[in-house]
Amino acid sequence: MSVPRRVLVPTPVGTVAVESDGSAVVRVAWPAGTEQAAGDDSIDPVLAEAVRQLRAYFAGELTEFDLPVDLGGMSDTARAVLTTLNRDVGHGDTITYGELAARTGTRVSARGVGTIMGINPVPLVIPCHRVIAGDGLGGYSGGESGRDLSTKRWLLEFEGALPPTLF
Repeated sequence: MSVPRRVLVPTPVGTVAVESDGSAVVRVAWPAGTEQAAGDDSIDPVLAEAVRQLRAYFAGELTEFDLPVDLGGMSDTARAVLTTLNRDVGHGDTITYGELAARTGTRVSARGVGTIMGINPVPLVIPCHRVIAGDGLGGYSGGESGRDLSTKRWLLEFEGALPPTLF
């Protein structure tokens, strides 16, 4: 029997699918449809640790993920942007697309940073929800279908980067 390389984890922002290649987390996503969360009794050690850390994060006990991540075939620029974000923007902080572009040491534009956030294969683990527009939240492609910006807002409120909404 092979060891599962994918597990579904229920969270306050919907069920999250985490995938591993056995040595690193390769994908975190909100699956479409009505898949049910799976148990984590026989998953590989990378997935088991990812589940543990996700549960701790949503319990308010973890502010920084420490997981091996494989960014696959991403460009050097995309890797630089995601690495800079992960290294420089901590729990409870935000950064604008333009500020992140300037910090990377690349020639990527603010719009380019937005595109890279949209293709981040491991949201939550590399916290693209912390990147905002100069005049508001900006976009977000994570979360359950149709709940993208409300997911971003919830995560930022949960981390204390935004005040809770009144309504």
